[in-house]
Amino acid sequence: MVKIGLEVHVHLTALKTKLFCSCPTDYIDKEPNTVVCPVCLGLPGAIPIINENALKYAIMVSLALNGEVADRLSMVRKHYFYPDMAKNYQISQYDGPGSIAISKGGFVKLRDGKTVRIRRINIEEDPAKIIYPTGSMLTSKYTLLDYNRSGMTLLEIVTEPDMTEPREAREFLEKLRSILEHLGVCNCDLEGAMRADANVSVEGGERVEVKNIGSPKEVEEAIKYEIARQRAAIAQGLKVERETRHWDAQRKVTVPTRTKEQEEDYRYFPDPDLPPYPISKQLVEEIRKSLPELPDIRIQRLVKQYEITEYDATVLVTDKVLADLFEETAKNYFNYKKLANLLINDYLRWLNDKNLRPSQSKATPSHLVELLKLLDDGVITIKIAKEILPEVVLEGKMPGQIIKERGLTAVKDEEFLVQIIREVIKEEPDAAEKARKDPKVINYLVGKVMKKTGKRADPQLTNELIRKILSGESK
Repeated sequence: MVKIGLEVHVHLTALKTKLFCSCPTDYIDKEPNTVVCPVCLGLPGAIPIINENALKYAIMVSLALNGEVADRLSMVRKHYFYPDMAKNYQISQYDGPGSIAISKGGFVKLRDGKTVRIRRINIEEDPAKIIYPTGSMLTSKYTLLDYNRSGMTLLEIVTEPDMTEPREAREFLEKLRSILEHLGVCNCDLEGAMRADANVSVEGGERVEVKNIGSPKEVEEAIKYEIARQRAAIAQGLKVERETRHWDAQRKVTVPTRTKEQEEDYRYFPDPDLPPYPISKQLVEEIRKSLPELPDIRIQRLVKQYEITEYDATVLVTDKVLADLFEETAKNYFNYKKLANLLINDYLRWLNDKNLRPSQSKATPSHLVELLKLLDDGVITIKIAKEILPEVVLEGKMPGQIIKERGLTAVKDEEFLVQIIREVIKEEPDAAEKARKDPKVINYLVGKVMKKTGKRADPQLTNELIRKILSGESK
C-alpha cells in the first residue's frame, strides 16, 4: 500500500511586490541579494505589512479549488533553523488554536474521475534560494544563499494522501498548474514558481518528505525512486525513519537532509506584528463572480464548440498557452479535429521530447494555418510537416519559406513514383510477395519509397500505385 500527499508551493508571480514589503517580485536574473530590504532580510525591528492583493489572489485560488475561505487572515510564526531562514522563523499560517488557514477543504478531479482532496491552503513567505555550485547537494563543497526570493508570496496547497501512484501526483500538478494559469495568478514557467514537496509512505514504514521538487515530471520520478527505496529497505529488514530528504535532479536520487520535525517542534504562535485581518463575505462573493473560465468548464466548451473529443480537449487545456493557440488558430482554420490532432500528436509531442513548454515556442496561429493548408492542398506530406516543425517552433520561420528554401514540396509525378516503386519492389522481393497476400505490408513498401524520395512522395498516391503494380494493373 502506497500513500502519496503533496505540499505544493506556488509563487503568486502576478503580484508586483513581495508579501510583506515593497520589494519588487521581478527578481529573476537579478544580481544575488540585490532585490532585498530589512523586512525580507528579517533584520531586527523590521515590521511586515500584508499585501492585500496577495489575499485576493489566495481567495481566487481557494474558490477555483472548491475550498472554503476563512473569515479572517491569521498569520503565525513557524520556527525552525535552516540557512535559508535569516530570522529563524517563517511567517506562515497554521490550522490550530488561535489561528486558521486561509482556506480549508476543496478538491481536484483527475482524468479518470479520481478525486484528490485539498486539506488546506496557507499564505506564507518564501525563504531564500539555496544554491549548490555544482548543481548537486552531494558534490558541492559549500552552499550559497540568494535572498532575492525571500519574502515572495507563496501559497502552500496541501493535499490529503489520496494518491497511490506517481502518475497521479504528476497529473494533479499538471491540472493545478492549468488552473493557476487560467486564473492568471502564476506564471508557472518561471524558475521556482511552482515547487512541490512529496510525502511518501509505503506499508510498514514512516512517512518521508521529499523537498523542493521543481516540475510535475520530476515529482513523478522522485516518488518512483522513493517508493522503490523504501520498499527495498523494508524488504531488507531495515526501518524507514520519518525524515526529510532532498531530490537530487542530476543523479535522480533522494538524499537525507534532516530528521522530520513534528508540528510541536515548530512552536507556532500568532505573529504579534500581524493582527488578524477580517475577510468579508462580500469580498469573497465579488471575487467568485470575477473568476475567469476555468479548465473543466473550458474543456466542455471546446468539446461542444469545436466538436473535438473530450480527451483532445483535456490535453489542450492542460496547458493554457496550448489551448489559447488552438482557439486562435481555429479562427482561420476550420478543420478543428485536424488542428487538434496536429497540436497534440506532433507539436506537443515534439515539445515534450525536447523538454520544452508551449510558451517557449515561436509558432503562432499564422504558422499553423499555413502549415495545415499546405497539407490540405497536398503541397507537403505529413512527414515533411513533422520534419520542418522544429524550425517553425524554434526559429519562427514560416512553413512556406522553409519548403521553398529546402525544396520539400510533395512528389506527385506518377511516372517518377512508378520508377521508384519498381526499384523498391526489386530490392524487396519478399516484402512485395507478402504484400500481394497481406495489404498491410504495403505500408512497409510505402515507407521505403518515402525514404528514397526524402519523405517527399505523396503517401496516398504511392499506396495506390503500389497496389496497382502488385496486382498487375500498372505495366
